[in-house]
Amino acid sequence: MMTKVQIYDKAMCCSTGVCGPQVDPALAKFAADLDWLKSQGHDVARFNLAQAPAEFASNAHVQKMLAEEGVECLPLVIVDDRVVSRSEYPSRENLAMWTGTVMKPKATLPMASDSGCCGGNSGCC
Repeated sequence: MMTKVQIYDKAMCCSTGVCGPQVDPALAKFAADLDWLKSQGHDVARFNLAQAPAEFASNAHVQKMLAEEGVECLPLVIVDDRVVSRSEYPSRENLAMWTGTVMKPKATLPMASDSGCCGGNSGCC
């Protein structure tokens, strides 16, 4: 089932904040995480206060949070019309959890068995 994910960012120079001479690594990582979420089949929309103020004005959750907390509540992450995160960029793991997306386990290095350096009872050690 496709999940609707909306991100409401503070005013930034571009839609992702990944531009200019000094890019915040957290913004670059979050942009990559959103691309991953899209690749998993979810409907992801990101709005920047400087470039899409009408989107902020038309969402009741966003209006309420801005009225109560000001822009400090941004970024807001809304999944299926429910606020799931505010004031920080969530991890890919949290995005996966909120959207019900299964993450592939990270590859691990093979480990030696518990039977000694040479394996079994070879007597070499």
